[in-house]
Amino acid sequence: MISSTLGHTNAGGGERAGAPRRRVARAIGVALAAVGVEAAALRLRGYRVGNVIVRCRQGHLFTTIWVPGASLKSLRLGFWRVQRCPVGRHWTVVTPVKEADLSEDERRSAHDVRDIRIP
Repeated sequence: MISSTLGHTNAGGGERAGAPRRRVARAIGVALAAVGVEAAALRLRGYRVGNVIVRCRQGHLFTTIWVPGASLKSLRLGFWRVQRCPVGRHWTVVTPVKEADLSEDERRSAHDVRDIRIP
């Protein structure tokens, strides 16, 4: 009788041993899907990914790195991010701006001011 239970480390557990793995796999799948949806939404709305011109709530324009699903220097709030504006030197909500909607002077000034170079 003892020898028959020695080989079983999951006595009575049934499918529970794989449940944590499935939860982790599901969480990773949901996170990847969210990143994909964010990237697709950006592209469909005409925005770029990578070096992007953003506008703060006070109207300042600057260039930042915008990577879907990654933000070490900002707090993500869906399509918006709270981060430091290097122009006004204040914390604010920033949103991407379509370069086609900007004048040449606005584009030039936004490209001249960059925030820290991490996503």
